[in-house]
Formats: sequence, C-alpha cells, structure tokens
Amino acid sequence: MAIINLTPDSFWEESRVASDKILFAVERAVREGAAVIDLGAQSTRPNYTEVSADEEISRFQRALMLIKENFDVPVSVDTYFEKSARAALSMGADMINDVWGLTHDRNMAQTIAEYGASVCVMHNAKTPLSGDIWGAIENFLKKSVDLAINSGIPKDRIILDGGIGFAKSKEQNWELLEGYDRLSSLGYPLLLGTSRKSMFGGNVADRLPQTLESTRLAAKKKVLFVRVHDVKENVEAIKEVYGGDLR
Repeated sequence: MAIINLTPDSFWEESRVASDKILFAVERAVREGAAVIDLGAQSTRPNYTEVSADEEISRFQRALMLIKENFDVPVSVDTYFEKSARAALSMGADMINDVWGLTHDRNMAQTIAEYGASVCVMHNAKTPLSGDIWGAIENFLKKSVDLAINSGIPKDRIILDGGIGFAKSKEQNWELLEGYDRLSSLGYPLLLGTSRKSMFGGNVADRLPQTLESTRLAAKKKVLFVRVHDVKENVEAIKEVYGGDLR
C-alpha cells in the first residue's frame, strides 16, 4: 500500500505530493509494485493540528478523480470523518482507512456498507495504553469489527491494523510489532504501518533500513499489507522473503 499524502505537514516530507504531481506519483508507485494507493488528506502525526472534513475533501477530491480516471488500481482514503468518507466513496474510492476504527463518527460504518466498500479498522485510544497492551488492542478491534458487521459491511471487506505509533510508547510499539501475528487470531487480514515511524529513532530520513526489516518481519508473519512511503524498496524486501513471487 503506497502512501500518497496531500497534506502540507505529514512527518515525512518526501511523501507529500502537490496536486499537479499526483499522476506522476501514482504512476511511479504502481510501476514499483504498489497494490493499493492510500490517499491521506489529514496528517495524523504526533501533535498534529486537525483540519475539517471540508478541508480534507478539498484536498483529495481532484486527486482521487484523476487517479480513478487514469489508473486501474484500488484507492484507499485515510479519514475518520463520515462526511469525507461519503465524498470519497461517491467519487469511486474502494476503501476507507479509519485510524479511529469506526468510532469517531457514528455513521461511518453504515456509510461504508452503503457503498459496498472495504474498510481498514485501526486500534487507537484517547490516552496512552498501560499494562497489558494485547487485551486493550484486541478488545478495541473486536468492537470495531462488530460495529462493521452489524452495520452491513461483509466480513471479507474488513482488514485490521494494530495501530503502531498511536497511543503507544516506543517499547509498546516494538512489543506490538514483534508479536503482530497474534492479531491474526481475530480472523481477519492484517495491515502493518511502520514506515519511517519514530519508534526506529534517529532522523526520519534515516529510518528506511529499519522500516525494511519490519516489512520482512511482516511478510514472514503473513501480514497481507504493509503501508509504506518507499514502494520499490519494500517490494524488494517482501520478494526476499517470498523468493521473488508476490502472487
């Protein structure tokens, strides 16, 4: 899953794409092996300043339309606002990537079901986790899945994200990463998002090697998707694990 940020403040500057460069960015991502394009119109980096749903829509609508007109590739839109999700889905988005696991807007799940779209539900919390992280993460995801299913989203349209970097300390992020396959017990495919995150320490520009190691680990654990900034390098890392065959 290739990250395409339409924001001026996402933590990795190289992931920010100007509207007049969107087709070039997507063409490169697809050429390098991206299976899904993930459009972000709101930064969710630590201490981010929230923008409104209307601002999100103004940022992604032209980009989304251009991508759907020019590429045959699934597009995910990263939002926790139902209004943004409805706009994106009406323009042809295939999935909503919700960092609040369908809990921020009460109508989010129903809207996704209405359009027959897929959803990635991520663990998040308003306060940092303490003690045993697994119970909290699994309980949150179970409730999100129940909400999705009860709203009419088919089971085969649901993917789970443990939420590395969200409401977790550096040590908890590493614990989650190293045991990520434990979440498979919930019965759904997994997505891992570690790309260039602060858990790796140092400067963001220097975190690619650690990101690739986490991608190799994810491949070994049969995680279905990795959400990344550097498509070519991560595809090569996955090929190393699977012997060159990604089918």
